[in-house]
Amino acid sequence: MVRQWFKSGSPWIWMTGGAVSISLISVLGLLAMIAWKGLSFFWPSEVVEMHLQGSVQKQTVIGEIYDRELVPKSRLEATGLDFSNHPGEYIERLLVKTGNREYVELDFRWILSTDIQSQSKPAQIAVFERTKNGNFYGYVERVIRDGQVVTDKPLAALEEMVERAVDLNEEALDLQNGEIGHINYELERLRLKERAYQLDNELTPEIIADLEAQRAALREEYKVLEKTLFELRNGAKRDEVVVRDMRGEEVTLPLYQVLDFWFPNDMGFFAKVGHYMSQIGKFISDDPREANTEGGVFPAIFGTVFMVMLMAVIVTPFGVVAAIYLHEYAAKNAVTKMIRIAVINLAGVPSIVYGVFGLGFFVYMLGGSIDALFYPEASPSPVFGTPGVIWSALTLAILTLPVVIVSTEEGLSRIPSTVRHGSLALGATKAETLWRIIIPMASPAIMTGLILAVARAAGEVAPLMLVGVVKMAPTLPLDGNFPYIHLDRKFMHLGFHIYDVGFQSPNVEAARPLVYATAFLLVTVIIALNITAIGIRNHLREKFRALEH
Repeated sequence: MVRQWFKSGSPWIWMTGGAVSISLISVLGLLAMIAWKGLSFFWPSEVVEMHLQGSVQKQTVIGEIYDRELVPKSRLEATGLDFSNHPGEYIERLLVKTGNREYVELDFRWILSTDIQSQSKPAQIAVFERTKNGNFYGYVERVIRDGQVVTDKPLAALEEMVERAVDLNEEALDLQNGEIGHINYELERLRLKERAYQLDNELTPEIIADLEAQRAALREEYKVLEKTLFELRNGAKRDEVVVRDMRGEEVTLPLYQVLDFWFPNDMGFFAKVGHYMSQIGKFISDDPREANTEGGVFPAIFGTVFMVMLMAVIVTPFGVVAAIYLHEYAAKNAVTKMIRIAVINLAGVPSIVYGVFGLGFFVYMLGGSIDALFYPEASPSPVFGTPGVIWSALTLAILTLPVVIVSTEEGLSRIPSTVRHGSLALGATKAETLWRIIIPMASPAIMTGLILAVARAAGEVAPLMLVGVVKMAPTLPLDGNFPYIHLDRKFMHLGFHIYDVGFQSPNVEAARPLVYATAFLLVTVIIALNITAIGIRNHLREKFRALEH
């Protein structure tokens, strides 16, 4: 019976099903762990107040408990501490985020449970989210509006004043990056234009006068906008709040540095849910701060999606044309076989090799040649002869090109030859047959190759570190300045953001939750791109299903 059962093939079916189930459970478990560790970071944690004395000097600590662990007593005793009166072999210690980093030595600190004399979660402890130096914890003592202490409903007034300061700061930032940035951009273009005339020996007094007139008009406009900018900044600096910190000292926080504040110990469940959704929204839509350990990741999301879409636009036509040539036109000889082997082998080349190739060929050779031919006035500053989003997209297009070629060829090979013969017999040319019959029928396979290419390209980091991605990009590749899409600019990427925050951050403990959050966001972006491509593929499959019959 057992021998017959093995001969029937049932064990192999069960083993295959079990392996698939284990793989699926492992992937889902990994995603669940990343989501939990990343998304739980935005939940408003309760703030504790601890009074310490023992192995440390008598002091008060206010902060959020991030982690707990048990440490062998022998390890602590090896540092010179005495725990002879403590029962057991392990001692619990807590990782507490204290913030207030400009007044205390460490943003995070480990506290031994044996040093905690008392611990409580008092009401009215405020958490202030700031533009720099991280969070600030303490008790609100006074709210100052335009130099006057607010006595009537100070917390409500504080909320209005924080919203006002945030709105003014955002308006000032939009003005600086928008109209003022446009003027600076136009001034730089005039400088390059003047240098181009100078290199061509065409710089006449009339041209000089015209350029100076344009500069003068831009500078006058700049002065008006600069005055408005200073007014907005000064308006944001009007108000302050006085907070008593864990040292017992009163600290004055200017509200132009405050982004938000809340009282986590006083919040109910629905208030916490609202704050949680707000923090996730800020993480997705805001720019990063504090060496990427604070703020959001919107530039990284934009850079990732923009680069992947640009790569898809480049790789799809080249991959489809190559596959059509190999399958429909190329002769079945040794050269064609060698080309197919080379395409298959290209899929196994390490991605960092593509990065080195992109840096040498695209950036230095092709980009340098473009600068020499079309942008000599910018010398010695490179325009295209430096890493940028276009070179990143081209590098990843070459990296994913074998995937698109192989997938498209497989789709072409599944189309019966009778379809081609019937089209030709009805009088259609070979080009018309390809364009109207073969390519539409193969479009689902083309989309499958594009899905695989997007999935791989979106997660690649190593080649991008050489050809365009940076830790912090001041401007997006897309803005309101002509030509609006700036393919020469460097950009941010979610994959590189994970590497930078996780391994290059000066504040490891603060960055750890952001690594999980960004990783989950990257997976979400890849899934969204793939679902979009799968939807297009299914639509094409249904649209051209009639051609198969």
